[in-house]
Amino acid sequence: MPQIFHRSANTLSKVSLAGILLLVGGLIGLAMLLGRSSYVTRAQEYVEQPVQFSHLHHVLDDGIDCRYCHTSVETSSFAGIPPTKTCMNCHSQIWQSAPILEPVRASFREDKPMTWIRVHDLPDFVYFNHSIHVKKGMGCETCHGRIDQMPLTKQQNSLQMEWCINCHRNPQDYVRPREEVFTMGYRPPEDPAVRSKLVAKLMDDYKIKPSTDCSTCHR
Repeated sequence: MPQIFHRSANTLSKVSLAGILLLVGGLIGLAMLLGRSSYVTRAQEYVEQPVQFSHLHHVLDDGIDCRYCHTSVETSSFAGIPPTKTCMNCHSQIWQSAPILEPVRASFREDKPMTWIRVHDLPDFVYFNHSIHVKKGMGCETCHGRIDQMPLTKQQNSLQMEWCINCHRNPQDYVRPREEVFTMGYRPPEDPAVRSKLVAKLMDDYKIKPSTDCSTCHR
């Protein structure tokens, strides 16, 4: 029987198969990169709020502690959004007539809560508890970044599962004394031996043994 295809067809078929495999692999890689990009995770993206609240001004300039506004962060799964009266504790005395604060004054006058947009908004199928992380010595800065340096609030990290699991697998890289949880710019001891001893003590004292079981976060 005469040969139907030219010998070059063998090479062409091999090149085509290799090209298809590379294309499929490239598309998968592109999808993975896109899934980790800020376009999907919204990391580093400033969120428009009814009033552009500046953590830089309130925390860094005025020295207001996180817990003054986020009152339930140590006792509840939810850090808490401050009611308008918390804002007015100060702004009934300072910046009383500032136009930018009119929505706050209107909220207080009309007894209607401000509609703040959550920046760190996990999906409904994810369970996260602020209080347990505080008790285990995980600083605000670990998840929220240097929020004291943000003129507008943004999501610092991806909040994706791999980011959470990395911390659960390596808690020794993030733990700090409980009294330093709300400290921005905290740095552990520079001496490796001292740092290692401190971390070991904190891991033992706080009984840190984080689980990576699915049911820990997906309940």
